[in-house]
Amino acid sequence: MPGRKPTLHLVCGKIAAGKSTLARRLASEPGTVLISEDAWLSSLFPGEIVALEDYVRCSGRLRDVMGAHVEALLRSGLSVVLDFPANTTHVRQWMRGIFERAGAAHELHFLDVPDAVCKARLRRRNQDGSHDFAPTDADYDLITSYFVPPSADEAFNVTVHAEP
Repeated sequence: MPGRKPTLHLVCGKIAAGKSTLARRLASEPGTVLISEDAWLSSLFPGEIVALEDYVRCSGRLRDVMGAHVEALLRSGLSVVLDFPANTTHVRQWMRGIFERAGAAHELHFLDVPDAVCKARLRRRNQDGSHDFAPTDADYDLITSYFVPPSADEAFNVTVHAEP
């Protein structure tokens, strides 16, 4: 889009906080592409992700190839909504490298949603089968134990989306 600096939109929030829903909304803007980790993982590694270690291995492999691709999209003038969970400082640093190398703007969308709300949404989502993956409450607790909310010292442009 002429006159607009390409932007890398990042999403941060616990499981079932609404990251993918927000990502789809952000991607509806003209000149914006959505890249969903869940869609890529379920297509590239069908049936292979059954434990946290599997997710870590497969998502790492995906990040290895996706970074340069996202950077190229940004350099071409497109904005990108990267629907990969920006839930640890390590992953956020990988994302920072992408927008810095591309010379793009960025926005880190932090969905600040209580655990009880996320777990209720997760149970509904699992029951209706509307998601590629169906983590249990125990999976939620394990994965959430690694969650690190963004801090001011990371120096991201953060927009907080708090649950009303």
